[in-house]
Amino acid sequence: MSVMNATTARNNFFKVLEEVIATHEPICITGKTGNVVMISEEDWTAIQETLYLINIPGMKEKIIKGLNTPLDECVEDN
Repeated sequence: MSVMNATTARNNFFKVLEEVIATHEPICITGKTGNVVMISEEDWTAIQETLYLINIPGMKEKIIKGLNTPLDECVEDN
């Protein structure tokens, strides 16, 4: 993860914004009283969805089982 101070981020705000959106790489912005992480809205939505799914009892195990199931063993929905 890239790290930059708040002044640099402010001076290059639109460039930093476009970089985060294009690369899907978060950027840590440091300040005097703490730090923040800038991520794209798309990545934030994906994180929220992942957290939601893994908090459903048994869902994490079902997802892992599904990922480990060979495609030829899957049943096609009609």
